[in-house]
Amino acid sequence: MSVFSGPEGQRLEGNDLSAGEILRRWQCDKGAVAARVNGRMVDLFSPVSEDASVEPVEGASEEGLEILRHSAAHLMAQAVQRLYPGAKFGVGPAIKDGFYYDMELPRRLLEEDLPRIEDEMRRLAQEDIPVTRREFSRDEALAFFRDRGQSYKEELIAEIPEGEGLSCYEQGDFADLCRGPHVPSTGAVRHFKLLSVAGAYWRGSEQNPMLTRVYGTAWDSAEALKHHLEMLEEIEKRDHRRLGRDLDLFSVHEEAGPGLIYWHPKGGRLRVELENWWRQEHFAHGYDILFTPHLGRSWLWETSGHLGFYKENMYSPMEIDKDDYYVKPMNCPFHILVYKTRTRSYRDLPLRWAELGTVYRYERSGVLHGCMRVRGFTQDDAHIICTPEQIEDEILEVLRFSMYVWRTLGFSEVKAYLATRPEKSVGDDASWQTAAASLRKAIEAEGLSYEVDEGGGAFYGPKIDLKVRDAVGREWQVTTIQFDFNLPERFDMTFTDADGKEKRPFMVHRALLGSLERFFGILIEHYAGAFPYWLAPVQARIIPVASDHGAYAAEVEKTLRKWGVRVEVDARDEKLGKRIRDAQMQKIPYMLVIGDRERDGGTVAVRERAAGDLGGMTMESLRSRLDGEFQPLRNLGQ
Repeated sequence: MSVFSGPEGQRLEGNDLSAGEILRRWQCDKGAVAARVNGRMVDLFSPVSEDASVEPVEGASEEGLEILRHSAAHLMAQAVQRLYPGAKFGVGPAIKDGFYYDMELPRRLLEEDLPRIEDEMRRLAQEDIPVTRREFSRDEALAFFRDRGQSYKEELIAEIPEGEGLSCYEQGDFADLCRGPHVPSTGAVRHFKLLSVAGAYWRGSEQNPMLTRVYGTAWDSAEALKHHLEMLEEIEKRDHRRLGRDLDLFSVHEEAGPGLIYWHPKGGRLRVELENWWRQEHFAHGYDILFTPHLGRSWLWETSGHLGFYKENMYSPMEIDKDDYYVKPMNCPFHILVYKTRTRSYRDLPLRWAELGTVYRYERSGVLHGCMRVRGFTQDDAHIICTPEQIEDEILEVLRFSMYVWRTLGFSEVKAYLATRPEKSVGDDASWQTAAASLRKAIEAEGLSYEVDEGGGAFYGPKIDLKVRDAVGREWQVTTIQFDFNLPERFDMTFTDADGKEKRPFMVHRALLGSLERFFGILIEHYAGAFPYWLAPVQARIIPVASDHGAYAAEVEKTLRKWGVRVEVDARDEKLGKRIRDAQMQKIPYMLVIGDRERDGGTVAVRERAAGDLGGMTMESLRSRLDGEFQPLRNLGQ
């Protein structure tokens, strides 16, 4: 007789009861999709044959949602198998907020096919087909899936060492190689939606066949699914690629080379405003700004180690004067060369050197995505070179600077991640401990919530990653503060200390925004293109009602330009309402309408992007309102 204990002090005695039956007798099985037995997750139909603690894993929990989504992937694959006989299945994992399955199908799948697959999934769910688990030896599993013509499963099984056991989950006529756990029956997966179809190379290699990948999402309730789909609609409205086109900010030209961004005049103006503020703040925070070349001789990249560790992400060399040159994937080696142009003393340190440096890295075409994943981008890079005694204050200052930047840009939710020393690393223990301690102290001094990623640092040093949450709740990794014990050693960087001895400086890589291209993608989606006044490419649009108001509109335009306002006039031969709507669609902060009354009275009728009609204003009143807009370029030290 086994004794089972529950999460709220329940106790039960029995023989070979299933985890689900134990929870049912305690009346805590509602909403459960699996169970945790002595801390290990198991299927609800798994027998519990020894004394154990048994807890429910609810579908609404993070672990429960992962089980639901993995089971939804199986349900989708079963529906596809029924609809497309001969389908072969690759892998179908749960992912953040959903699932996917890679499949080889008799014909190409289109988005229009998804509703039909969904309908079949619902029929399977209504049939409430029991899910069962079977244990196999490696050879048994190979034979089982070979008989079913599932060659991709055979390939996966063949890589498993002989003698190792495998498990398979079956539901009706569908079977899949899987560790589990899974829901007890198909009826447990009810709230799902198929989202998109894409292509994916088998196991991520371009040398392998291209499979069809279907993405979907699944939730524990209709309300949660509805909320998620509404959020996806909102994200679609904010897609930076669509807004970049609609607002005329940037473009990508496949014929000229994918993954390269072309900045249009409005996008260029937005970028200039941000860069001007970036430079202003860096000077104010004690940085100097460098400009370095776009390419360097192979010696530089051999010394830095990039040719040894990063060559696959670098573009092919070009021969110049019988030497190989590479376009730069990083700015750091160039900054080190500047450092080494003369002997450095402890009195020279710390050095804070920043650069908006354009770099080039090879990315596979399949992962390129608007501004977010590109092949050429500008890093807001900086390097801090200091003595070990200075490092704690420097890190704290970098973190404070980072927080100031993100709050100014309108991101209030920021979380830190501290990555510590991995097993394989360079540098002595004392330096790593000093570096990690300074990172931790800075995070705690700023009162930031953080997680520790034990062993997650790079081989050359620990780091802080900052992640911001945008207007629709998505988390983006942005700022990195990264120690480097590798490059100072490789380039033999030294400084003369107070005792007259040469010592190795500490070096920190620091990127606040990451890359300007990716940051602008995040910024566009965060604001849905409605940028704050100080960043808006066009801050005001003047709309004369008729042609005879054009002369006064030109006067107003001239006045606003003298004030430093980015302004344009829309004098098209279109109805007034259409021009106002167009300005609203272009997300321009202020619309200034000019008719007879405004011309004769020397005023403007003001509409604000969010507040709507503000009525007539004198030019003095308008200037007072515009001057009251947050403009950090005019408020240094705010």
